[in-house]
Amino acid sequence: MAEIGKGAILALDGGNSKTDVALVSTDGAVLASVRGAGVNSHESGADSTVRGLDELVQRVVRQAGEVPVLHTVACLANADLPEEEEELAAEVRAAGWSPTSTVVNDTFAILRSGLRDDEPHWGVAVVCGAGINCVGVAPDGRVTRFLALGQLTGDWGGGYGLGREVMWHAIRDEDGRGPRTALTQRVREFFNADRVEDVAVGIHKGKVADEELNGLAPLLLRTSAAGDEVARGIVGHLAEEIAILAVVAMRRLALTALATPVVLGGGVITAGDRILMTGITDRLTQVAPSAQIRVIDVPPVVGAALLALDHVQAPPTAESCLRASFARMAR
Repeated sequence: MAEIGKGAILALDGGNSKTDVALVSTDGAVLASVRGAGVNSHESGADSTVRGLDELVQRVVRQAGEVPVLHTVACLANADLPEEEEELAAEVRAAGWSPTSTVVNDTFAILRSGLRDDEPHWGVAVVCGAGINCVGVAPDGRVTRFLALGQLTGDWGGGYGLGREVMWHAIRDEDGRGPRTALTQRVREFFNADRVEDVAVGIHKGKVADEELNGLAPLLLRTSAAGDEVARGIVGHLAEEIAILAVVAMRRLALTALATPVVLGGGVITAGDRILMTGITDRLTQVAPSAQIRVIDVPPVVGAALLALDHVQAPPTAESCLRASFARMAR
């Protein structure tokens, strides 16, 4: 291990919608950071994914200048299976960013970003951004996860799933099969279309990108807050799904009776919707009344950086310095 204070760590948080990369000194100072497009190794493959990440890494290295990188932590969405993590890890090692590296699912970044250095590093994390996923870590180090491969493996929620649900209700209102909802007009306005049917046909024919459905999630939350019953029903369903993920993870690890940190992250959650958060809290506390529910207040790349700082045994002051650095960058 290199001497503390003589190098830096490299942190990557690769989500479906965006990727953050940061080079951080071992005392917690942010030397350089960049943001790029999201990653999806399911579609592009591990080698292509890491080539794209390498472009971002080289940018932060150029910004920071000459500094030895001691360890890399890459927390990546869609690294859902052990073999997928290993495929990505092999490509990261081959990229040669640092002598050692760790590749894990992006839920681990959410969990670590919500845990302070002065408390044990265990708990449950649920991310709801473009997708939805959960990880649980017990005090003894046991880990529980979900396949998180979409509807095929029982998953519901995330920006894309919510967009599809909004479309389902909007078009059923439009053609008479479902109840009236303000979501119908919101979808028309969002896509600048005369009819929701036109949007559906556009997606079917490839003229409208599937990814654009992610943009309906904020619209859903605003329509729910305005009192639309259909929208509120969808938000209630999402609250239930998020709570179920956390509860099942806690039950698997026998954590429901403990003061378990439940860390929530991802753009849908950090939007701070009151109805969604109340629904999650009410459902969780019915089963785990001592759970400590918290929403991350820093970008998940901070969690990846903290995992790397943990690995090189950085001093405890490094965490407060890192968090303060990102707080200043957010202003």
